[in-house]
Amino acid sequence: MSEFWIYFQIGLKHVLDINAYDHVLFLMALAIPYSFKDWKRILLLVSLFTLGHTVALVLSVFEIVTVKAHIVELLIPVTILLTAVFNLFNSGKSAKNNKVSMVFFTTLFFGVIHGLGFSNYFKTILGGSALSKILPLAEFALGIEGAQIAVVFTILILSYIAQTVFRFSKRDWTLVMSAFVIGVVVPMIIENEIWIR
Repeated sequence: MSEFWIYFQIGLKHVLDINAYDHVLFLMALAIPYSFKDWKRILLLVSLFTLGHTVALVLSVFEIVTVKAHIVELLIPVTILLTAVFNLFNSGKSAKNNKVSMVFFTTLFFGVIHGLGFSNYFKTILGGSALSKILPLAEFALGIEGAQIAVVFTILILSYIAQTVFRFSKRDWTLVMSAFVIGVVVPMIIENEIWIR
């Protein structure tokens, strides 16, 4: 049980690390258009993101896929930017009108990209054969899922407060928060070391 807790906590900290806020930014961009009544859809999206993240770690642990770190470090903020821009163009529309398969597939794919960004570090904290890393990887994934649900729940609460107490329309909330995410992520893309190489 103690070993489970170790990897579960690593998963929690991976998402909630204040110095690596890109994960929270992506979850924010993902959850902004939704409210509590959409809980099944948002839970499925978060789980697909976790699945993509975990698949990337499995592929990396078994050395099926290796990607240069500087490329992934650029792709991660790009996924956040694309999600926030998608929100801008779809604000005011019902989230249910969006093409479900496209949104779900994109979230899964973005999860793979984010997982690749963590894969090198993950491999360094686990010793032993690739097969011996499967159980810790599953425990880590549960920690990620728990932290992501907590972040999304917090975003949904803030959305509820903004729309009921401060009388923001859902469209205005989506526009303002998506613009905020874009404002934070664009400098991350511009300052990425890939442009210096």
